[in-house]
Amino acid sequence: MKQVLVTKWVTIPEGVEVTVKSREVTVTGPRGELSKSFKHQNVELTLCEGGKKLRVEKWFGKRKEVAAVRTICSHIQNMVTGVTQGFRYKMRFVYAHFPINVTLNGQTVEIRNFLGQKKVFKVTCRGDTTVERSVKTKDQIVLEGNNIEDVSQSAADIQQITKVRNKDIRKFLDGIYVSESGPITGPAEE
Repeated sequence: MKQVLVTKWVTIPEGVEVTVKSREVTVTGPRGELSKSFKHQNVELTLCEGGKKLRVEKWFGKRKEVAAVRTICSHIQNMVTGVTQGFRYKMRFVYAHFPINVTLNGQTVEIRNFLGQKKVFKVTCRGDTTVERSVKTKDQIVLEGNNIEDVSQSAADIQQITKVRNKDIRKFLDGIYVSESGPITGPAEE
């Protein structure tokens, strides 16, 4: 069954400018600019109330198409959060015997001595994601950036490259795992 019209609103805060041109949304804020294309979805994106609200509409949509309206709103809200606050992912090193050695070279993360292996695992962070060691906490790295997709995918890449293979994963819990994630609220060390 098709719904005639589904409408969702995204409120745009002060200091953030949103432009929409043929389903290409650009969000500009104090931390920078993010843009995303929604051309694959047949929806109407309209700026209302002098650019203070964004209306997302879907006419005559089936259930899956209607669900995409809320998803698009969430993407735009994440872009607004990214250009105002930014996103931070904290990752901790977990090891039982062999200490994991991590070297940071710009956007490249090199992991050595994982489970005592001689192999060097390398991960290049995506987009404008920055990686740095935590000053106060031992065995922790912090990933920060404006684009939640780049930051979270970089964290996922680091976590997945340290996956234990050919062993009982209930016993071998070694790896680098995300311990905390979300928008940047305060200084790096809390």
